[in-house]
Amino acid sequence: MNSRDLHFENETLQAILTRKSVRGFLPDPVSSEDIHTILHAAARAPSGSNIQPWKVHVVSGAARDALAQALMQAHDNGQPEQREYQYYPVKWREPYLARRRETGWSLYNTLGITREDKAGMKRQHGRNFAFFDAPVVLFITLDNDMETGSWMDTGMFIQTIMIAARSLGLHTCPQAALSNYPEIIRRHLHIADDQIIACGISLGYEDTEHPANQFSTSRIEVDEFTVFHTDAQENAS
Repeated sequence: MNSRDLHFENETLQAILTRKSVRGFLPDPVSSEDIHTILHAAARAPSGSNIQPWKVHVVSGAARDALAQALMQAHDNGQPEQREYQYYPVKWREPYLARRRETGWSLYNTLGITREDKAGMKRQHGRNFAFFDAPVVLFITLDNDMETGSWMDTGMFIQTIMIAARSLGLHTCPQAALSNYPEIIRRHLHIADDQIIACGISLGYEDTEHPANQFSTSRIEVDEFTVFHTDAQENAS
């Protein structure tokens, strides 16, 4: 038995290795008990000095539908709002540009969307704002005077949510795209002005028949992003 087989016998590693961004969900409801279990586990995520800077808005039912309708209408009408923070680099460079392009075009190819099909691209991007049909979406916010460390903490909290969801047989899709419409979200969910909307996380059961879920992103090998230091190095000075 090789190491990869052993990984899948370990429930924690299995949850991590099977996490993916699902872009097609079943309408099956997610129980409030499961949501509480996920958030209770995620609350154990680390944060500097244990300040726990995150806040969560859980949206489902009629509130979810009304918000999705408003977001979709804004997207379809080409009415972007001002983002509250810069997610991507202002100027792209390699190797990040190539990785971004590979992911985008591979997804479109899986869905049969060509480079000339601008309308198809817009429709697929618009599915973000219907939460890919997930019955639940979580919005993660933090105070707008928090610094980089608290954003790191919130990222660990978000990852813990996704791994906890997998442990219960659920899937997620973290969506920074939802932060493109902070005022619509703020208005519908009564989020205070001193909160930054970091992202949304669609939550539900995967529709395994949906074409978008046949797409799987690649990962670079460990040796490409890791330097192992085993021997003492002489002081270059």
